[in-house]
Amino acid sequence: MGIEQHVLHTEEDVTTPDEKVFDSKHDVESAEFKETESEEFKVLENERDIATRVISVADDPSLNPWTIRAFVIGIGLSAFGGVLGKRVSFPLAPFHLIFIWELFPEWMFPLLTGFSIFCLADQSNQDFTRIFGGSNGNEGLGLLSLCFDWQYISGGYNPMAIPLRAQCSNFIGYILCMVVFLAVYYKDIWQARSLPFLSQEFFYANGTVYQQLRILNDKFEVDPELLQKEGLPFYAGSWVVYLLTTNLGLAATFSHLLLWNREDMKNAWAWMAPSALKRTLSNFDIRFWRDDGKRDQADFAEDIDPHYREMLKYPDAPNSWFIVCLIISILMALVIIYKTNSTLPWWGFVVAVLLAVLSILFFGTLYAITGLQFIIQPFVQMIGGFIHPGKPMANMYFVLFSYNSVNQALLLCRDLKIAQYTKLPPRAAFTAQIIGTLFGAVLNYILMNSIIDNQRPILLSVEGTNIWSGQQPQQYNSQAIAWGGLSHQLFAVGQRYQFVAWAYVIGFFVPVPFWLAHRYFPKLRADYLYTPVIW
Repeated sequence: MGIEQHVLHTEEDVTTPDEKVFDSKHDVESAEFKETESEEFKVLENERDIATRVISVADDPSLNPWTIRAFVIGIGLSAFGGVLGKRVSFPLAPFHLIFIWELFPEWMFPLLTGFSIFCLADQSNQDFTRIFGGSNGNEGLGLLSLCFDWQYISGGYNPMAIPLRAQCSNFIGYILCMVVFLAVYYKDIWQARSLPFLSQEFFYANGTVYQQLRILNDKFEVDPELLQKEGLPFYAGSWVVYLLTTNLGLAATFSHLLLWNREDMKNAWAWMAPSALKRTLSNFDIRFWRDDGKRDQADFAEDIDPHYREMLKYPDAPNSWFIVCLIISILMALVIIYKTNSTLPWWGFVVAVLLAVLSILFFGTLYAITGLQFIIQPFVQMIGGFIHPGKPMANMYFVLFSYNSVNQALLLCRDLKIAQYTKLPPRAAFTAQIIGTLFGAVLNYILMNSIIDNQRPILLSVEGTNIWSGQQPQQYNSQAIAWGGLSHQLFAVGQRYQFVAWAYVIGFFVPVPFWLAHRYFPKLRADYLYTPVIW
């Protein structure tokens, strides 16, 4: 069991008469390879070759998955991310060097996290800082800056694992982002020059930070009289552009996948068919612990993922296990929203969960295809704001049960995919995920309180530092106020930021010209572009 990266020498590919022979049209472990000099190295031609040649399909079912090591990996996947689940056959020396090197940019010499020759040449020039700066959280766009810290280079995504097509679309998006940000700022659109260049906070018209508590009553709801006294807040121009383009990309995701990947998504919707629902209910046993999880291999097509075929020998984690988890989670959530005076009604919670179910089907598909995770938080906060107007606290809880559910579901799918590649039985993976989730919740709570207590001034600042930044909590808070309390005053038709909402309508039609261009002029290779990723 395990992921093995290996060079494809002929001696590894040659099969013996006793070895299993797969379909030569689709599988890689085929007996058709001949031991010749010309095939000493085989070129990987598509995604299937990568998934089956770089990652070994072989499995040894006699190995025991219920080991301490397996649980440590599983808990690490849930609590610390996927890095612990990638066991490859590289020598340890490079990892030792990486560990030693990271001490320099993270502790000894933080300047290495962001190094700009232009900023050093003229440190007093604010225009240079806006364009070429970027080592601090909201300092600048970082154009042509040098970085010697892999954590900053990867930006949360490993560029070595992202498909080239997705990276090209992402790069185009970066360039457009820089151009539009600078154009909005220097053209003084939305009074951008009176406000910080990059920020997620609310501001008064003079550029000072907006005091949000002054417009809220004791129930954390927007008071119209207090709002009239304080006036409507302003967003930094760059943040308005971010919201607008995010909404464009979000709407484009639906139309792009329906146009380009409609056939790929059919199986994702199969569970909603009346016959499938009836079969699920008929097979559901309240005594979920007695479900044997056996799967009939005859129910699966021959041309399936060879890794998945190897997993069919193991008992599956049945749907009843996940249904029980869902019921427990719903009961806990309902208790929380009423015991904490969240101002979110039970029906708002139901809408949030249903919105998460719909979103995971589309954005999970996009994540699987591109390796890039789309942030749907603005979309969720917009929906919550319009159905719960004037209630920022309700909006925060609405996002918690909708956007966070989608984010956690994507992480779960990723980790289960890693478990499939490592041939970890589904039930062992499920158990490790549950333990890791509970452990991770406690660990994250402790770490978050510690960070807030020790780094509070930096987290509240507009710019932050090259190590700590309050960007995420700041935008979560400001958008809860904007969409939850001021959606009609800021984003409705005729208001200051009306185009942020109109972007949903425009974005839905953005992929259509590219799809038509590829259909009638395939040589243009318009299929190489992922419009949701560009935006």
